[in-house]
Amino acid sequence: MACVFILTRANRSVKLDSMNVERTALERRAVRHGVLADVARLAVIDELALGDRSPSELQTIIGLPSNLLAHHLNVLEEAGMVARRRSEGDRRRTYLTLADPTVVEDVTTTISADRVLFVCTANSARSQLAAAIWAGLTDVAVTSAGTKPAEHVAPGAVATADRHHLRLLSPQPRQFADVATDRDLVVAVCDNAYEELTSRIDVHWSVPDPIRADSDEAFEAAYVELNRRVVGLIPRLAAS
Repeated sequence: MACVFILTRANRSVKLDSMNVERTALERRAVRHGVLADVARLAVIDELALGDRSPSELQTIIGLPSNLLAHHLNVLEEAGMVARRRSEGDRRRTYLTLADPTVVEDVTTTISADRVLFVCTANSARSQLAAAIWAGLTDVAVTSAGTKPAEHVAPGAVATADRHHLRLLSPQPRQFADVATDRDLVVAVCDNAYEELTSRIDVHWSVPDPIRADSDEAFEAAYVELNRRVVGLIPRLAAS
């Protein structure tokens, strides 16, 4: 009888733990639905699903007063759906990015382009990796360039590409002006390139520069973020 009693208590404990997990999951879902039960906040999520934006850019696009937009952004940040990043270029600027990509439910907009052009400042790491990731996942044409090309591709980018079995498309960094065409979808994967070429940029991803830290961890973090964003962009692109 003692053994039966112990097993019964253990089973009851497991059942209670399972109920607690389910209740916590339901509570998280309820919070998410509550946060997104607002047209303005959904508009912010839809806009950030494609690329990062400054608060002033979102204000112009969505058409809300600054104080009301600030309220909605605070709600999204507190829920862990949106995060802010200080620009690596103009330190006075901040950019908003999706901290939880799972909040994006459907692809609501598509973009037409003959080719995707990833650009960063030196064309030595982030843009090179982004182009390699893209080429490995889709047949849509892709290339990369820099606003101030470095002399060579960063060793950390080469090592990261090798680690993930990616083929870097360009052995040498190239100048943006020599590569870009009017039919490209231009994606800036760094803040400096975006701020220098704002009128030429279609999508901005505020990805931290791994060369600054120059560690395997930094390059791996850049790879993970670029891969996530590339996967999210591919369904939106309709080749023209």
